[in-house]
Amino acid sequence: MNGQYPSTLLEKAVNEFAKLPGIGRKTAMRLVLHLLRQDTAAVEAFGNAIVTLKHEVKYCKVCHNISDTETCRICSNPQRDSSVICVVENIRDVMAVEATQQFRGLYHVLGGVISPMDGIGPGDLEIESLVQRVAAGGVKEVVFALSTTMEGDTTNFYIYRKLEKLGVKLSVIARGISVGDELEYADEVTLGRSIVNRTPFTGAV
Repeated sequence: MNGQYPSTLLEKAVNEFAKLPGIGRKTAMRLVLHLLRQDTAAVEAFGNAIVTLKHEVKYCKVCHNISDTETCRICSNPQRDSSVICVVENIRDVMAVEATQQFRGLYHVLGGVISPMDGIGPGDLEIESLVQRVAAGGVKEVVFALSTTMEGDTTNFYIYRKLEKLGVKLSVIARGISVGDELEYADEVTLGRSIVNRTPFTGAV
């Protein structure tokens, strides 16, 4: 056992928390000690919530967003505009756009962006399912809302080439988002304006 830990169990717990993104060992220690100070019922509720999430969470069969059911609440909402699809990288981006309350269409979560350096190609993303959604009809506009990075622009261009002959309007959110920024970190006002003031996507990268 590492000498700085009075308990192997404590050390193991800290090691697990430290594996989470953005959590260093000092923060992990504070979190573990906080849990130790809570009553057993509270800690069990915390643990059960994580285990239940892992075992029971689903991904929407339409847009691939996280859901409690086969079709998420956004896709199954008749008040949403099903003729407009906003293409995002991940689930956090759906939450970011929804927080603006400016977009009333549907989403398509790719699950990442094309990044050869990271070994991520088009086949690793939900691109073909997007093409199938558009080809099935009823979609009038596809809005690209990927991060303004080289990988995001490359992914935009790849999808554009896949969709350009399907007769739908292809748009990109206005560049109120600084080049190189991740979408999830944009403030709600800027992101909202970018969604509303989208422009035609010409395929230029």
